Amino acid sequence: MMRALDTLKRGFYKARPLGAALVALWTVSAGAEVINGAQLPDGSRRVGENRYRSPRDFDGTLEYYRAVYSTSGYPRRQIVNQPGVKAVHITNPSGKNFAGLNIYEANDEVRIYIVPLQQAAKPAKKPETTKSRKK
Repeated sequence: MMRALDTLKRGFYKARPLGAALVALWTVSAGAEVINGAQLPDGSRRVGENRYRSPRDFDGTLEYYRAVYSTSGYPRRQIVNQPGVKAVHITNPSGKNFAGLNIYEANDEVRIYIVPLQQAAKPAKKPETTKSRKK
């Protein structure tokens, strides 16, 4: 009786989808930098406090964030609707480390702003007023 392992037939290798998915995920996050819990594309440069310049174009940057932060878990909304300016806000529903990301393009430059968490300012106590009696 001949078994499949004893034959000299060569079968075609079938790639496993899990392996391809892991490779794709690794390439997306391979050189990514994480600032305040928010992931930035590889090659991003800091231009100000919580502001970064993306090395990709606007559509490429949105495609990157679509792979990193799924649209089902991180809602998006358009911020600006003006000619020549594109802007999208990605909300962080967990509320940990950062409130969201603003991705915008102006003057042929794509920038990413990490929206920090707003620390709830404690309301100041009202000074106690004593009622004075008039004599």
